[in-house]
Amino acid sequence: MTSIKDVAKLAGVSVATVSRVLNNKGYVGVSTREKIEKLIEELNYKPNEVARSLFKKQSNTIGLIVPDIMNSFFPELARAVEDTAATLGFNVILCNSDENSEKEQTYLDVLQQKYVNGIIVSSNTITAEQIQKLNIPVVSIDREISKGLPTIVVENKKGAITATQFLKNKGCTRIAHIRGSDGVVNAEERYEGYKEVVGHDEWFEESYIVNGNYDMRTSIAATLELLKRHPEIDGIFAANDLMAIGAIKAAYQLDIKIPEQLSIVGFDGITLSAATTPELTTIVQPIYEMGEIATTMLVNLMEKKKIEKTYYKLDVELVEREST
Repeated sequence: MTSIKDVAKLAGVSVATVSRVLNNKGYVGVSTREKIEKLIEELNYKPNEVARSLFKKQSNTIGLIVPDIMNSFFPELARAVEDTAATLGFNVILCNSDENSEKEQTYLDVLQQKYVNGIIVSSNTITAEQIQKLNIPVVSIDREISKGLPTIVVENKKGAITATQFLKNKGCTRIAHIRGSDGVVNAEERYEGYKEVVGHDEWFEESYIVNGNYDMRTSIAATLELLKRHPEIDGIFAANDLMAIGAIKAAYQLDIKIPEQLSIVGFDGITLSAATTPELTTIVQPIYEMGEIATTMLVNLMEKKKIEKTYYKLDVELVEREST
């Protein structure tokens, strides 16, 4: 493998001169620069990025920490982050935390050791204190970590209200809710939106709410239990699309027809929601836009550019399909 020393020796210059050409910093004569650039191309020389990172204390790389890569929302978000980062000249290191605080801290340590320039994080357990200790720009996405930290979220409560009211308008009289993981901010907001619509109805009681933990398998089991306990349920609002798909599978196992006997609405608008049978009615988040905004904001922070807006709450919309 060709080294910078090899290039310097063949060009008859110092390693420092080759370095100046590579980094486009400092004066190098035109003829010498052209000679070095030609040799770099002929030798197919690639700079040692690890060594450059150690020297510069930065790596043109950003970290992305997500809680569950198996949840289709996060790969779609990661795609947007990676696309935008590549356009802006940065690489992305993807970390899957499993919403485990120890694992998240390990990733924060590793990313610092790799001299990442900044981090985008979706977490419900990372604290403001942990963020402050990093001494690099951090942007929170999908979940708010602390006031003042650059953040991109959506209108979770408004979307939940829209979904639940839509089911009411469709004629549903007993609407259940499959909620997300305990303690997760967006799960709480979607639960609050559901309760705002049906919480004062005569029939309502907490037994119409089950926890699907933002997971399809958990949702299947929870929905089977829910529909056996309350066979009168004719509408379900699930706090994400994966759980809504789990609810569809549970209804199928119980031979309940959708939407004739049971209408289901999800939340997220992942690509998979249009691939189910029946296709899923859902509250669509602007997933790609979220990733674009977060990455652009982070890069601007890293480059110390002026940021006029550091908090975004993006709107959502209901897309009606075959499950209602």
